Amino acid sequence: MALLPSLARRLQGTNSRLYRHLVIFRPILSPSSSSSPSPPPFFHYLSRAFYQRRHAPSPLAHYFSTFPSSSAQNHEYPFDVNDYKVQTTHDPGLHRFLELLREVSLCPSEVEAMACLDESGIEANQEMVYSAIWESREEWKLAFLAFKWGDKWGCGDEQACNLIIWVLGNHRKFNTAWCLIRDMHMHRSKMDTRRAMLIMIDRYASANDSSKVIRTFHIMEKFRLTPDQEAFHTILKALCKYGNMKRLKNSWFSIGNVLEAKRIWREMSKCCIMPDGTSYTHMISCFSKVGNLFDTLRLFDEMKKRSCIPGLEVYNSLIYVLTHENCFKEALKILDRMKELGLQPDSSTYNSMIRPLCKAKRLEEARNILTSMMQENLSPTLETYHAFLEGAGFEGSLEVLDRMRKSGLGPTSDTFLIVLSKFFKLEEPENATKMFMEMKHYEIVPSSAHYSVLILGLARCGWLIKAREFYAEMRSNGFSEDPKLKKLLKESVQCSKHKGKRRIQLVKRDKSVNNRKGKSMR
Repeated sequence: MALLPSLARRLQGTNSRLYRHLVIFRPILSPSSSSSPSPPPFFHYLSRAFYQRRHAPSPLAHYFSTFPSSSAQNHEYPFDVNDYKVQTTHDPGLHRFLELLREVSLCPSEVEAMACLDESGIEANQEMVYSAIWESREEWKLAFLAFKWGDKWGCGDEQACNLIIWVLGNHRKFNTAWCLIRDMHMHRSKMDTRRAMLIMIDRYASANDSSKVIRTFHIMEKFRLTPDQEAFHTILKALCKYGNMKRLKNSWFSIGNVLEAKRIWREMSKCCIMPDGTSYTHMISCFSKVGNLFDTLRLFDEMKKRSCIPGLEVYNSLIYVLTHENCFKEALKILDRMKELGLQPDSSTYNSMIRPLCKAKRLEEARNILTSMMQENLSPTLETYHAFLEGAGFEGSLEVLDRMRKSGLGPTSDTFLIVLSKFFKLEEPENATKMFMEMKHYEIVPSSAHYSVLILGLARCGWLIKAREFYAEMRSNGFSEDPKLKKLLKESVQCSKHKGKRRIQLVKRDKSVNNRKGKSMR
C-alpha cells in the first residue's frame, strides 16, 4: 500500500509538530525509554497486574497460555445482548408472567412475592425466564425477581446468570452481581465464571469506572482464572466501545497518552502475550476515533508486517480517520483497495465517510457517498440519518426526519435528543423548541431526558419563562422532580431579579446625577 507512506510524507511537510509525534512512535515491543513520562494510575495498575501474573501463575496458567489466538473477525465479546432479543417471543404465558411479576413486586417481602409466584400456577421454563429477564431489563428488581424464581425451579442456568449480571451491571448494582458470581463459583461448578467476570469488566467500563475494571482484572486470579489475551481484549474493546476517549479518566487511550498505550503492549510482551489481529484492530479503532491519523497508519503498517490480515473493521477505521483529517481522496482510494482485496464494503464503511463529512458541513460530498452506498444495494442506516441530522439546518432536519419515517427507521427517541442538542449548541432555542413539538407528530413521547435537554438549553439561552413552562409540563406528566433543573431555574430567577434591581439602581443613579447637573447649571 504505497498510498500510506506517501501520505505520511505529505503530511510531514505540512505539520512538523505531528511529524515529531510520529517519529517517537517506536516499535511497540521495543524497550521503554527512561526519559518517558510517568504513566497515569490506570496504566500503573494494569501494568502491575500483568507483571504479577507473570511471576505468580495460577494453577490454570498452562491452560490459558495455550488459549487459541483469536482473529479480529471471530473474537467473541463477553456478552452479546442481541442473542436475547429473539427469545422474547412465542411463549403465551410470558405476558401473564410479566404482569404477575409487577403485581408481586409490591409484596412486603421477597418471601411473600416468591410464594405468590409459586401459587400462580405458572410453570417455569428456561426460555420464559430468559425472556422475562430481558423484557424487565429496565427495572432490575423485576428482572432479579424473575431470575431468582426461575433459579428456584432449576431454570437459572449459565445464560440466565450472565444475562442478569449484565442487567445488574447496567443499573450499577455491582455488589448484587458479585454475590451471584461468588455463588456461581462456589456452588455451580459447571458454570463458566470467567464469562461472568468479563461481563463485569465490560459493565464497569460502560459505567466509566476504570479503577473497578482493573480491580476485577486482579480479582480474576482469586477465582483461579488467569487473565490472558482474551481478558486484555475485553478491557481494550470495552474501553474503546464506551470510552468517549476524552472522558475516560486516566485512560491510556485518551489524547496525549499514546505513549502509555505503547507501554501496555510492551508489558504484554513481557508476559508472553503477543499482539494479534484483534489487539491491532482495537488499537487502530481507538486511535481512529480520536482523530490520530499518524498512529492509525503506523499501527496498520505494523499489523501487516506481523502477518496479521486487516479485516473490514480496520479498513473502516482507516477510512474514518482519513476523512476526518481532511484526506478524503485517500479515503476513497482505501475504499477502492478494499474492493480489490475482495472485502465487501458495508453500511459502516460508507458511514465512516458520511459522518465526518456531515460534521464538517461538506453535505454535497456526503450526499454523493450516500448515492454510491445505495448503488451498492446498501440501505441507509439509523447512523446514516443521524449523521445528516448533525449537519442539517431546520428545514433540512425536517426533511431527514420525513425520510427516516418513510424508510421505517424512526425517527427514534435518540434522534430527537441529537436534534435538540444540536440546535442548542448552535444557540437556536426557537428551532429546538419547534423540534420538541415535532416529536408528537412522529408519535414519540418525550422522556425525562428530552425534557432535561430542552429545559437546560432554554435556561442557558436565556429563555427562562419557556424553561419554567416546560419544567411545569414535565412535572404534570408524572416525571420526578429534577433537583439539578430546579436549582438552575431558581438561580436563574434570582439572577434575573438581581439584574433587574441593579438596572433600577443604575437608572435612579443616572436620574440623580442628571438632577444635580441641572441644578449646578442653573
